Amino acid sequence: MKRLTLFCTLFCFLLATPQAQPKYELRAVWLTTIGGIDWPSTYAHDGMGAERQKQELCLMLDRMKSAGINTVLLQTRVRATTIYPSNIEPWDGCMSGKPGQSPGYDPLQFAIDECHRRGMELHAWVVTIPVGKWQTFGCQQLRRRFPSLIKKIGDEGYMNPESAQTADYIADICEEITRRYDVDGIHLDYIRYPETWKGAKRKDNITRIVQRIHQKVKLYKPWVKLSCSPIGKYDDLSRYSSRGWNANRQVAQDAQGWLRQGLMDQLYPMMYFKGNNFYPFAIDWQEQSCGHTIASGLGVYMLHPREGNWPLNEVKRQLNVTRQVGMGHCFFRAKFLLDNVKGVYDYVGLFDRMPALIPPMTWANIVPPTSPTVLNVEHTPSGDNLSWHGARDYSDAPYLLYNVYASTDEKVDISNPANLIATRKREQQLTLKRKNGKRLLHYAVTALDRYGNESMPVFAAQGGQQSAERASAMLANDGKWLDLTMTTDADYLAVSTLQGAIIHTCPNRPRISITAIPEGIYELKSLNRKGISHRLGFFIVRRGDTK
Repeated sequence: MKRLTLFCTLFCFLLATPQAQPKYELRAVWLTTIGGIDWPSTYAHDGMGAERQKQELCLMLDRMKSAGINTVLLQTRVRATTIYPSNIEPWDGCMSGKPGQSPGYDPLQFAIDECHRRGMELHAWVVTIPVGKWQTFGCQQLRRRFPSLIKKIGDEGYMNPESAQTADYIADICEEITRRYDVDGIHLDYIRYPETWKGAKRKDNITRIVQRIHQKVKLYKPWVKLSCSPIGKYDDLSRYSSRGWNANRQVAQDAQGWLRQGLMDQLYPMMYFKGNNFYPFAIDWQEQSCGHTIASGLGVYMLHPREGNWPLNEVKRQLNVTRQVGMGHCFFRAKFLLDNVKGVYDYVGLFDRMPALIPPMTWANIVPPTSPTVLNVEHTPSGDNLSWHGARDYSDAPYLLYNVYASTDEKVDISNPANLIATRKREQQLTLKRKNGKRLLHYAVTALDRYGNESMPVFAAQGGQQSAERASAMLANDGKWLDLTMTTDADYLAVSTLQGAIIHTCPNRPRISITAIPEGIYELKSLNRKGISHRLGFFIVRRGDTK
């Protein structure tokens, strides 16, 4: 009843109503390489061909960035073939035009560098069980090496989920990518049984593959996100049938169980449906998220007249409702988004007009880095030059990233995504142009670890610098009680996450209990009866090992 009530409420009031822009939201796109159907559109027979591929990808990434995309899922293992120089499998033919032949450069490394330059994440999309047509290059090569590992269904080859060797083999590919490349995630596709392949312990067999991949990836880089794209309906709901097509029972894909077991960090369910085949199942995914990140896979290809000929309003409604329930969104696939089919690119650019940070992996690490120590701002006639000193990272990741905020208000509000002007910067400097006559801006910079945890800000006043000792002074606490060093005439106090979610309120007192608040970094605000609030400061809850 709870789910049905929520669904009806959303459907009646939110179908086409634009929702507030969140600061944290996963906004992704599947970038397909098989057959070059998204990229590349030309082969790299020589150096000039490689440059054309690079230029094409850069233009695509620029347009994705302009539309608010912050995560690119790049098809990296195609069909027992790869788009990088692998020691395990041969080159796919999509890059050079000839299977097994290098295009003369490393497309995966190039894509990673270009995504990171734009403040976007790059996840290596790995097709797991299918290995292509029986007589294609990749399938033939794999059958020669492991003849008992591949099963033929129709004219297609599939890796055998019932063999422990399959789990080790796919995990080795994911390990190779993770160790050699600075990817932000490993994204598993077709991590399920073919629908006609029956057998015992099917879910156990697929879960074994996921477990082995998780072990290999997290052993080397625990901040690398592991995700998959399950069938769009997990199972039948109490009031809505999956109509015989679901992840859990039809193809042994226990994606919600993988979240509960901590085997997945994100899910991208492929929800290429409309109406009651979409909304109740989207809400079910979010309700069963266990606090992890869910992005609804939106079938924008269905807008095309030769596919589903959906009206644009269908995608608009799906975007608005999923945002309201706290889900991100991922578009299938890049070409249909960038081709602006029925105006979808234009709409997404408005819907995601403000930047968004990727939700942090609080289930893996919750301790934020320290803030940058000093922020210097040099105002010039043509613009502003910013530089800052590095922060300290408490995680096991190799380096920090930085977010930059700007506002005409002296105290820059970092909870407002409209103030976010640069994300995930590796450099500790930024130059901004400014038109003549424009008001001078005030700035703030935060540090971001690889888990997505954000530090408190360091601010810079107009025309000068500000040290973190003043900008990031913490409110004192012992893990149980928070002591206030300032007075306020507000009626209540509110504790919120840096994402802006209020998790605790209490009457205004000089000392408040925080025993029920998990470890992490928080903001304390005043709150009066009219709903007006002001920031009082930040604090970190760290309890350590207590007996």
